[in-house]
Amino acid sequence: MNRTIPEQESLTVEFKSDRTRLPDKDLIETVVCLANTDGGSIYLGVEDDGQITGLHPQHQNLSTLAAMIGNRTNPPVSVRVTALLEAGQTIACIEVPKSARIVATSDGLLQRRRLQVDGTPQCVPFYPYEFATRQSDLGVLDYSSLPVTGSSVTDFDPLERERLRQLIERYGGDRTLLSLTDEELDGALGFVRSTDGIRFPTVTGLLILGRESALREHLPTHEVAFQVLEGTQVRVNDFYRTPLLKLFDRVMEQFEVRVEEDEVQIGLFRVPVPNYDRRAFREASVNALIHRDYTKLGAVHIRWEDYGITISNPGGFVEGVTLDNLLVVEPRPRNPFLADAIKRIGLAERTGRGVDLIYQGLLRYGRSAPDYRSTNSHSVTVRLPGGEADLGLLRVVIEEENRRQSPLPVDSLIALGQLRQERRLDTATLARAIQRDEAIARSVLERLVEAGLVEARGVKKGRTYTLSPLVYRELGQSADYVRQAGFEPIQQEQMVLQYVRTHGRITRKEAVELCRISEDQASRLLRKLTDANQLNLEGQGRASYYVVFSL
Repeated sequence: MNRTIPEQESLTVEFKSDRTRLPDKDLIETVVCLANTDGGSIYLGVEDDGQITGLHPQHQNLSTLAAMIGNRTNPPVSVRVTALLEAGQTIACIEVPKSARIVATSDGLLQRRRLQVDGTPQCVPFYPYEFATRQSDLGVLDYSSLPVTGSSVTDFDPLERERLRQLIERYGGDRTLLSLTDEELDGALGFVRSTDGIRFPTVTGLLILGRESALREHLPTHEVAFQVLEGTQVRVNDFYRTPLLKLFDRVMEQFEVRVEEDEVQIGLFRVPVPNYDRRAFREASVNALIHRDYTKLGAVHIRWEDYGITISNPGGFVEGVTLDNLLVVEPRPRNPFLADAIKRIGLAERTGRGVDLIYQGLLRYGRSAPDYRSTNSHSVTVRLPGGEADLGLLRVVIEEENRRQSPLPVDSLIALGQLRQERRLDTATLARAIQRDEAIARSVLERLVEAGLVEARGVKKGRTYTLSPLVYRELGQSADYVRQAGFEPIQQEQMVLQYVRTHGRITRKEAVELCRISEDQASRLLRKLTDANQLNLEGQGRASYYVVFSL
């Protein structure tokens, strides 16, 4: 019988032996530990090595277990307890939700869960200084809005106030701020909080206007590293603890001296083609500064490497943001006060959709999408790929943007990039790439068909898309279009039959790759050839394959 429970423990899976009856105290502590991290499941009746030994006789009645856990946790944790039959033994699965509040045992014990160096989990003390990080991750505390203990408005640098006003002018920020006095500006951007008539700097105020000495004393977690690596050689390794606006200027200066530009003639105009898009870099680096966890030690790292630029910041994604919804989730800044101030100054996208600008800045030049796959619970990491631009695709994008008098949406750029790479696309594949449902993916593709950039073939679920002859001509690959357009059903049938004659058999996966069609289309094609007595189906399930028909 197949095992239905995990094979080993993880951050969200805990095994508990019950052969000698697990003490209630140990169980409660484990519940608290999981609730204060990411939640998870406790399997009662399973040894640490995964061996199933079953429940103690005193735990066979599970109906009171959930109530006991709720009564002995503060605030009460509502768990779900289910009996499972595994290897002939009854065990209990206790599902613990992730808590939006900090949970303790009724005796006041606070714990959280973490992974050790070898990957095994453990429960460790949850210290008060870590509370702000937890609440910030959950979006229930804006650390950047808090007043800074021991600081005063004399820690503000007048030169940084002047820099702020200059940046509003340069980047088209909220011009109504320019008419305000210094004190009014501090209030409008949340730089101060008043207590008993005394104005105290907030974390946001000190980060933006603070003198460097004050930042080092009061916000020692603030640090940025700009590094240039050539192979194994470190060419630049600069660390900054300066106020954010001054820091932004320095980082952009470091960026500008290394940007290389070519030009391409498009119609009557010569269009600059940088090796890295300025707006994408600016948005990615500003995002790292405003979304980092300022309660944690560690620098924001900006690394210019041979294969691209990597930007990372302490603190993982905030609650609700994942790799699977990054393109569509509503903006959820870790530091709302700081994010709002930076947006009003003009350094970041006002709508909060800065990720869209990063994608656009890469995809419109025919480069790969930004890569967030190295992100984990401790840091957000994005890599901006470099390399040569796809000038043919760039011409297509710019001409279409000129025609419509607006930038191409990110979803359309992703679709064109996928078609450029994969040659043929269906709605299910695009839906996964743009993190939306198939109806929206189909709408994106059909709009590109109407624009003459994409060509559709087939109907309903069998409908697939390729780049149009116009686009292939711009890319200098007209022959590739002929090859793609030639994959009509009759030709697909002949290709499959020839493959079987040559190799003796074909699987559905091989038919997908051979004809550049979806799995559903491959299934229909192979079924049609089987019904026509040209192929025989052998085997079952994943092990099935098709051979030349024989009686």
